[in-house]
Amino acid sequence: MVSQIREYSDNTPEIDMLAEKVTSNSIIDSELYTKYNVKRGLRDLDGRGVLTGLTDISTIIQSKNVDGKMVPCEGELYYRGYNIKDIIKGINEDNRYGFEEVVYLLLFGEMPNAKELHDFKELLVQYRTLPSNFVRDVILKAPSEDMMNSIARSVLTLFCYDKKPNDTSINNVLRQSIQLISVFPLLTVYGYHAYNHYLRDKSLYIHRADPSMSTAEVILSLLRPDRKYTPLEAKVLDMALILHMEHGGGNNSTFTTHVVTSSGTDTYSAIAAALASLKGPKHGGANVKVYEMFEDLKANVSDWKDDEAIADYLEKILDKKAFDKKGLIYGMGHAVYTISDPRQQILKGSVQRLAEAEGYNREFDLYERVERLAPQVIGKKRKIYKGVASNVDFYSGLLYSMLNIPSEIYTPLFATARIAGWSAHRLEELVNGGKIIRPAYMSISKQKKYVPLEDR
Repeated sequence: MVSQIREYSDNTPEIDMLAEKVTSNSIIDSELYTKYNVKRGLRDLDGRGVLTGLTDISTIIQSKNVDGKMVPCEGELYYRGYNIKDIIKGINEDNRYGFEEVVYLLLFGEMPNAKELHDFKELLVQYRTLPSNFVRDVILKAPSEDMMNSIARSVLTLFCYDKKPNDTSINNVLRQSIQLISVFPLLTVYGYHAYNHYLRDKSLYIHRADPSMSTAEVILSLLRPDRKYTPLEAKVLDMALILHMEHGGGNNSTFTTHVVTSSGTDTYSAIAAALASLKGPKHGGANVKVYEMFEDLKANVSDWKDDEAIADYLEKILDKKAFDKKGLIYGMGHAVYTISDPRQQILKGSVQRLAEAEGYNREFDLYERVERLAPQVIGKKRKIYKGVASNVDFYSGLLYSMLNIPSEIYTPLFATARIAGWSAHRLEELVNGGKIIRPAYMSISKQKKYVPLEDR
């Protein structure tokens, strides 16, 4: 019997000792992966993903066939066949918000006409409400310092309020998906306000969503005490949400959605699993890491125009001597893109405009310098098999900081956008699936003779 009650998170010397045993008995010789031609991370040596499925939701292009050879090219991204750059351009030329329109495109496979878009926006407003007392009983009752966990808990709890939670028919899953897309801004912002009030002793603000507002406007108005924002701020956030909505079936969280959906589970469990994936610093959590990395750079490099000092700092990061000592320059490189990430190219221009309007030119210049220097440093320090370019996470943190959005909800904002893509992929899996996704793992265990307990 344990002689005293320990705190839930307390560790013990016994656990530390057992953890060493876990580590020592779990190491697999890295040469075996080569010997058995194992695709680590489901990727080839050049970074190309192993083909595990088909999708009609989005297309990622990173190379083109030139004289029979695949040659890296400027990255391209298509939503349901439409180039993302053309989508953003069209929305900007009309000077309107586009998030809801692109959600429609991803879910239904075609661009809406004016009436269809109006009706769909009305549907989103209709579903943008949480069950009675949900905020009080779920979000405020047990606030978390981790907003992604807060959202996941809320999503799983919404299962209990659904009269048909386990119904996986297309019409029911579509209803559940539209509901979740609608309430994710509420779950994100209310979760943050609960944390800010109960764990940081700040004032509590729980505003109601204005039905006339776009999703981007709702986020800013719910987040800020005075509910005020500029049109430029809302339009830039709207664009960022569109860029984060979808990125093929192979990214970790979307693949998770396919895998979990293939088991026949409910929508809430599938989305909670996707949230758990996106939380990771190698996936959606990378935008927070970029922001924190730059804050550490600012603290350690006094002259932000000194390329040599910045390059030296980046080398220390790669040598695991600076920042989080993980050896990663966050925001640089991508599993798919080699020359450029089209989302980053679009986002960078808007970030620059906002920086000029808000007086962040010095910070933007620093980001540009790191963007230019990092590939040089990485190329010198590491053996790489493909190009290294900045990805969409690189400028996201700067954008959110200029919008006075707290870093705690950087990744939740990613989820607020990506829930649209997850929903589209879940529906696609349900329509076309049938087999549970089960990749193979080769066992390298040696057979052992059982020894009775008294003889060990």
